[in-house]
Amino acid sequence: MDTSINILKDRTIYLAVLFSFFLILMILISLSMGYIHIPMMDIISILYGKTISNLQILDNTSETYLAVIFDIRLPRILTCAIVGAALAVSGSLFQGILLNPLADPYTLGVSAGAAFGASIAILLNLSAAFVSVPAFAFTGACTTLFLVLFLSYSSKNPMSGLSSNNLILSGIIVAAILSAGISFLKFIANEQVSVIIFWLMGSFASKTWLDFWVVLIFLMIGLFISIFFARDLNLISLGAKSATSLGVDLKKITIILLVTGSMLAAVCVSVSGIIGFVGLLVPHTIRFITGPDNRKLIPLSMIAGAFLLLFADTITRAVLPHEIPIGVLTALTGGPVFCWIFKKNRFK
Repeated sequence: MDTSINILKDRTIYLAVLFSFFLILMILISLSMGYIHIPMMDIISILYGKTISNLQILDNTSETYLAVIFDIRLPRILTCAIVGAALAVSGSLFQGILLNPLADPYTLGVSAGAAFGASIAILLNLSAAFVSVPAFAFTGACTTLFLVLFLSYSSKNPMSGLSSNNLILSGIIVAAILSAGISFLKFIANEQVSVIIFWLMGSFASKTWLDFWVVLIFLMIGLFISIFFARDLNLISLGAKSATSLGVDLKKITIILLVTGSMLAAVCVSVSGIIGFVGLLVPHTIRFITGPDNRKLIPLSMIAGAFLLLFADTITRAVLPHEIPIGVLTALTGGPVFCWIFKKNRFK
């Protein structure tokens, strides 16, 4: 038994190292691609010189290359990767809690709440203020989460009030109301309507180091909580009665993980706008490799999510003749896969 556990741990470590290698390679490739092509060896030399604070290497480097890498591309690339990682972790939590492979970070209407908050900030012309749109988006997402929890909670039967069916139905109801609210805001926005629409499509253009550090802090907190409760999440998959009999405080764990997953999705949406299907597709795909064990699924999904979203952003930024919002690309590619997953599970 111990031997088999060690083999599984070793396999997970090997996969994590392999995924990390592909992610680093994707970062380097993305750094080299764009309107100004930068040779790969120059990028490696610049990053090495910056890491060890070698002024001689940096002084011998083109000022244009330094500005493009550290002021434009690297903040965008790392923010994109960290957002993809956070969305994948959030999706893993939602699918584990709701016991539904079609669940994703926006199942409970978090994205609609963030979009409504951001639309209000744009309508009030607060986009020039410091972090006003992200702050409104984050507030809207958090308010939506607690409203959904309030609607799904039943004082007569607390445990059934937090069932996956109640949570999903509450999320659909709240999201529908907020979508109508967003449509009304678009109607009265006049000249700001294009700004609202562009934000709703999702984009990593003009991202800064502040955006990266904010998402990274939330991701580290969310990852720690997710790994800490991964065993309980595995037991929940056995059913409510089995999990309770094995010592899992179902109500407490469900609320903690729902809040954690929603907060990860909220901070991502507040930084990048609406980017769908990453939290749905990545955990579902990685589950074919790792199995249902969340102790392996969550960290590997995090790395794979970072790679997938960065790959998509690199295509929109450096491959296509005109940059399109990344939310459009993920929806166009993720939609057909979503349909396939739905049909596969529908006829089981």
